[in-house]
Amino acid sequence: MPESTPVNPAASGLEVSTYFVRGRNALLAQADCSDLFVDFYLHLSDQKMKPEPEHVAMFKRALAAFTLHCASQPRNVMTAWTMNFQQPLVNIFLAGDNEFGAVTGRVFEDNVKRLPANLFYADVVRGRGEPRRSSVDFTGADPVVAVEKFYAQSEQRTARIFETGEECFAMITEHPDCDLAWLRGLTAEAVTKLAETETLTLLEKRVARWHCGCNQERILQVLLPALRQDPAALFGEDPKIEIRCPRCAARHVVTREALEAYAAEHP
Repeated sequence: MPESTPVNPAASGLEVSTYFVRGRNALLAQADCSDLFVDFYLHLSDQKMKPEPEHVAMFKRALAAFTLHCASQPRNVMTAWTMNFQQPLVNIFLAGDNEFGAVTGRVFEDNVKRLPANLFYADVVRGRGEPRRSSVDFTGADPVVAVEKFYAQSEQRTARIFETGEECFAMITEHPDCDLAWLRGLTAEAVTKLAETETLTLLEKRVARWHCGCNQERILQVLLPALRQDPAALFGEDPKIEIRCPRCAARHVVTREALEAYAAEHP
């Protein structure tokens, strides 16, 4: 996974709070995701993208779960999720860099593979370690179900995700000696009242921002091998091409002249 460009630590963003539920041995992460969703809509508008409304609704639930997941992980972790849905036929991609509190993603509606089952891929890099990939299959069209299946099968612990209000989400994950009967029996209403019914210890507050980090140089890096292998196939007769960022789908226009100059500087 490519590294993210550092973001301004003073920039505003979504606040995600994590708590330890004492006596239950579980971790609670919760956030009001409305600002993050606004940033996603602004990104769609800026890039003149109009995904199907059903796909947008799915992406928002996936983004909320992903953001809570990232906030529950160490700060030196980079994560990418790909969810392949067969009905509707769509891919949802998400990427996050905990060091900078950056999350981004995109909806793939074209050229999505037909597969026997829905598939969830998770790629994780810790610090300077090697990337690690895991995958699980799942059923249905709800990203939350996919994430809970991923936790159960790949992480080998229980996770429950709830929409606790309008664009507000909470995720509760199993820790050692967790009260699993309590965790599995939770409802959205019960989660909204946890501060009243359980002893919560604040662990951390983090800020998450919609940020990809793609720029002209990164796109040139991506295109450089193709230029060296077959420049005619890359540009044809055109002096420029348009390419979308594989992480966030932002549009970048690259001229043949600029790419050739970049190639000369990076032999």
